[in-house]
Amino acid sequence: MFVKVCGLSTPESVREAVDAGADAVGFVLTASPRVVSPSQVSKLLADVPESVAAVGVFRHEPAADAVAIARAAGLEWVQLHGKRTPADVKTVHDAGMKLIRAVTMGAAPEELGDWGEELLLIDAAVPGSGEAWDYGSVSTASAVHGRSWLLAGGLDPANVAQASATAGAWGVDVSSGVEVSRGVKDLAKIRAFVKAAKG
Repeated sequence: MFVKVCGLSTPESVREAVDAGADAVGFVLTASPRVVSPSQVSKLLADVPESVAAVGVFRHEPAADAVAIARAAGLEWVQLHGKRTPADVKTVHDAGMKLIRAVTMGAAPEELGDWGEELLLIDAAVPGSGEAWDYGSVSTASAVHGRSWLLAGGLDPANVAQASATAGAWGVDVSSGVEVSRGVKDLAKIRAFVKAAKG
């Protein structure tokens, strides 16, 4: 099970995620309680080994702007939320970067299709809200069968194993589910989440 821990903002939380065995760490570079600056990310990357993907998360920014900000932060991965097009995928790839394209649970079938992104992420109706949803509804979407995709939204150490199994997910992404308060990570929860997801 591929595990991404998102919304990290301190050296301690980054080290905890890496030490626990996370495959990817996410840094929010868009308006959010979890936002960090490109210069902060550059410093946090000191604790991220090459074997762990470091991802810059964006919401409505144009793809070209997201690429520029991610590059300034020293990142090779971009995660794009919001309404996107295949041209956005091309923009990221033309820049030599890798892409996680995020859609919400109610996405149209064509949005779930393979646009050439490295990973698709399927999130709750309101990304970052921490709200659980009908994870089993994705398992019937033929567009995601046999693909590498991440389940997100409302996951925590207690439900991640069941949720990912129900959805048939290849990987999982967590942010609010490992926080003590909005934007503040709980180190013990990060470790428990990674262990539960990979167990």
